[in-house]
Order: sequence, then structure tokens, then C-alpha cells
Amino acid sequence: MSNRYEEKEESKSILRELAGWIFYFVIIIALTYVIITYVGQRTRVEGSSMETTLSDGDHLLVDKISYRFREPKRYDIVVFPYLHEEQVYYIKRIIGLPGETVQVIDGFVYIDGELLESDIYGAEVMEDAELAEEPITLGEDDYFVLGDNRNHSSDSRDPSVGLVKRKDIMGKAWIRLYPFDHMGVIKHTVSDEEAAGD
Repeated sequence: MSNRYEEKEESKSILRELAGWIFYFVIIIALTYVIITYVGQRTRVEGSSMETTLSDGDHLLVDKISYRFREPKRYDIVVFPYLHEEQVYYIKRIIGLPGETVQVIDGFVYIDGELLESDIYGAEVMEDAELAEEPITLGEDDYFVLGDNRNHSSDSRDPSVGLVKRKDIMGKAWIRLYPFDHMGVIKHTVSDEEAAGD
């Protein structure tokens, strides 16, 4: 009798443990879904358009939640879909904000007719202004983006990319996951001291 009781209790214990593991896995799957859908998403940099800030092959975690509470800022590095091809995403830096007029003159960015002196992110002077040769006035939901490697970047100057709509911004580049020796939070702006080389 006691053997049967012990077997029954042991069987119940195994079932309880199994149920605990199943519950644990369901929670993990649910949390992963929530993180990927609403908080962050992993993406990979392809190409050299964001050199030297980001490099080909870098694996990033994209912050998808910040822009639910605030608007994107100038110099944020954002991820958005390439509208002409599914499952292709672009990573660029915001330069022009809604309501501003952007133009590229002699290879430099001008905002509302004034040189954007704080723009220290371009790897070199732009050789081709393309669409931005003429002033571009941004609508209330428009952003003008550039790659940091500006002479090797398809960005808002290019008719195939153009201005980026607010609704299309998936999120902000947040953490570099790989390569491991460059792992860490991605800096979107540099201080005045760093810009001056101090």
C-alpha cells in the first residue's frame, strides 16, 4: 500500500516539475515575442554606408520603444524599411527634422539656409547632392537622413530612398552585439570636446 502511495506521489511530483518547466518555457517564449515585437529587434549592418560609426557585419539591437514616448532627434541613428524591397532595412543618421528646409551646398548640409555646423558625422565632403541640390522642405512627418560614409551611401539624397516618414522609422540603433570587441551601447552624438579632438 505504501509503495503504491509513494509511486503516486512520485508521479505527481514529476508532473508538477514537468508543468513547471512547460510554464517556464511559455513565459520565455512570450517575453521573447514581446521584446522582439515591442521593445527591440536584432538586425545586421550590410555595406559601408555608416562607416566609421557602424561597419559591415555589425549585429545591432534596435530600440523600438523609445519613439513611442518621444520624437526622433537630429543625429539619431535610425532603422527603417527600404520601400522597394521586403525585409530590407536601412540604417542612417537623421539630419533634417520635420518642418525644416534642407539643402546640400558645396558638399555641406544647410538647414533653413544656415550651415549645419554641428554636423561632424560625415566621413567626407559630399560629392553629389542629388535631390538635395535644390532646397527640400520637410513635411510634419518627414525626416532627411544621411549615411556617415556619404559618398558611398544611398540616403535621402537618392530618389529611390527619399525622405523617411515618421511611421516608417522602426526604431533607434541601440546596442552593438557583435563583434564582441566592439560590443556596447551605440553613441548617437559626440560631445563638443570629442568633436574638437580633446
